[in-house]
Amino acid sequence: MIRGTQKLYNFVIAVVLFKISAYNKNVILKHKNSNKNVRSEPVERFILKKLLEWKNSPYRKPLILKGVRQVGKTWILKEFGRRCYENTAYFNFDENEEYKQFFETTKDVDRILQNLMLASGQKILPEKTLIIFDEVQDCPKVINAMKYFCENAPQYHIACAGSLLGIALAKPSSFPVGKVNFMQIDPMTFSEFLLANGDENLAAYLEQVDTIEPIPDAFFNPLYEKLKMYYVTGGMPEPVLMWTEARDVSAMQEALSGIIGAYERDFAKHPNLSEFPKISMIWKSIPSQLARENKKFIYKVVKEGARAREYEDALQWLVDARLVHKVYRSSAPGLPIAAYDDLSAFKIYLVDVGLLRRLAQLAPTAFGEGNRLFTEFKGALTENFVLQTLVTQFE
Repeated sequence: MIRGTQKLYNFVIAVVLFKISAYNKNVILKHKNSNKNVRSEPVERFILKKLLEWKNSPYRKPLILKGVRQVGKTWILKEFGRRCYENTAYFNFDENEEYKQFFETTKDVDRILQNLMLASGQKILPEKTLIIFDEVQDCPKVINAMKYFCENAPQYHIACAGSLLGIALAKPSSFPVGKVNFMQIDPMTFSEFLLANGDENLAAYLEQVDTIEPIPDAFFNPLYEKLKMYYVTGGMPEPVLMWTEARDVSAMQEALSGIIGAYERDFAKHPNLSEFPKISMIWKSIPSQLARENKKFIYKVVKEGARAREYEDALQWLVDARLVHKVYRSSAPGLPIAAYDDLSAFKIYLVDVGLLRRLAQLAPTAFGEGNRLFTEFKGALTENFVLQTLVTQFE
């Protein structure tokens, strides 16, 4: 390890990363008392605490859980139901399209629930059942029905999820404004990765760091190695599981490739098919954009002669899908920050550092090449990692 870089990495590790969630302590302590050998998904997700707060809130409304494809939306809702309710009633509108009809013929929530129970054989009890409506992105009637559940049947606990919900909710259609709660689930944080990897002691150490000072080598050295591995796997649950459970690098690589492939197939779902190649070109240009000395996103890197007006709709689709984060340059360090945004200059980051590494075709063997993962592409992976970490903190 190069000691000359320790202050920089200490700062990233101690300030940006490991104190992002003040509520992590309860989750970490709970995990210590659990049996880590009986899990089908990477241990704890800190969003479980937010879901419990939603359940207990006197102002609770039907919940819409947003998140990119394969980030763990369905699993987290089912796990939440298993832990905090007597039973869970799960309805997938992609697997059972006939369920959509129940929302098209009536707005009476009692009739809707009665039809769902009869059709599925599942029991639904007020306050005691978590009702999960999954894959609702193409079901505007289901989303709009949340208004009537909120107004006429608040005793039922309902959570909706679906891929590309950001796109669906951006469409100019009927939407229950003010009648739903929103929650965002992002890729696993580094602290969650440590717990999944069985490094509870490192996660607990990071939880108690509250000052900027050198990290003792006994903690710094293993954290340095674990952070490099996090750059390789990223925070998407399946690749993390392939590494933490099986130590299977090939399976981890295939999982990342599969996720990227699924995202790229989603590009074709843009209502204007002419935008599909533009979305794809922007997506594939992100590693190159971050690796350049440019201080902002440049459309000419996407395609020679490209102009903003030709590609801005395609870029906005990626932003709405939350596959990328768009960050404007700040013209001054003032508050509120948004008031000083330079709307003419921005940078684009990927939703996950592991996906960025895979998209850039940087081999996992870079893990064993000193600090290459921190410096390759002019530090693009580290820059994306810091953004990814800050997003979960300030949402």
